[in-house]
This record gives sequence, structure tokens and C-alpha cells, in this order.
Amino acid sequence: MNYRSGIGFDAHRFAANRELILGGVKIEHELGLLGHSDADVLCHAIADALLGAVAEGDIGKHFPDNDPKWKDACSLMLLTAVGDILKKKGATISNIDATIIAEEPKLAPHIDNMRQNIADALELTIDAVSVKATTVETMGSLGRKEGIAAMAVSACCIDATS
Repeated sequence: MNYRSGIGFDAHRFAANRELILGGVKIEHELGLLGHSDADVLCHAIADALLGAVAEGDIGKHFPDNDPKWKDACSLMLLTAVGDILKKKGATISNIDATIIAEEPKLAPHIDNMRQNIADALELTIDAVSVKATTVETMGSLGRKEGIAAMAVSACCIDATS
């Protein structure tokens, strides 16, 4: 077995007339995130971490934002497609650890639902998915509540015979 890790990061600015979706959970907030898809920064960071673990680039390579096919796409579907890419490469996901960076809204009540959605999309058990939330104590653009960011790390093992 070959053990691999990957890291991912994503950030989107807030925008009016958009839903706020994080980890596939619709969260009540006056603003959503601007993006070509549903702008789910958590799923995007996780997808990039997983793709990085198997040296498959990033989500922009697989789901380009200039392709109308991905306009308003559900990022959980993108995450499922990334899981399929890993399977084709003989990779098994060991775990995912992700952090959402946002001053608001409060995310703690939604974390377990996010974890379950991500686990379901990737055919994992919930204990293989960690999601946390933090603030930047009002520093910088995230601290000024201009958007939300997320970072993720993944661990995978690849069958050397694949």
C-alpha cells in the first residue's frame, strides 16, 4: 500500500441573492457565497485535498468554471465525482480533516449534518470526516465578513497493484 495525503483550500466572497451552502447544508444567512457552482467552499477544499492526494490536479481541472455544465452544480455531486476518480486510481480514503473559517454565521449547530453529507457523498463512515469551524478574530477580509474560506487535509491509501 502507498499512503498519500493532500491539502485543499478554497474561499468565496459573500453575495446577495445566493443561498449559503456549506458541506451540503443550507444555512440561514442574509448572504450566500458567489461562485459558478453552489460555491460550497467546504466541499471544494475537500475535493482539492482528495485530488491532491492522488496527483489529479484540482477541481478547476475536472469541473471548470467556464463550462455551463457546472453552473449552479451541487458541490456534493462534485465531491461524489471526485470519489469516483479516486476509486479509478485504486485509492481508498482514510480520513478527511477540514476547517471552515468564518466570522458568521455560527456553524456549530450544522457541523454534524455537514459531516454526514460529506461521508455519504464519499461512501465513508462519519467518523472518517472531521469538520471544524473557527474565526480569524476580525482580522483581514474574512474578519471583515467579506466571505468564507475552508481548508482540508485528506489521507488515502493506494493499492500498489492498481
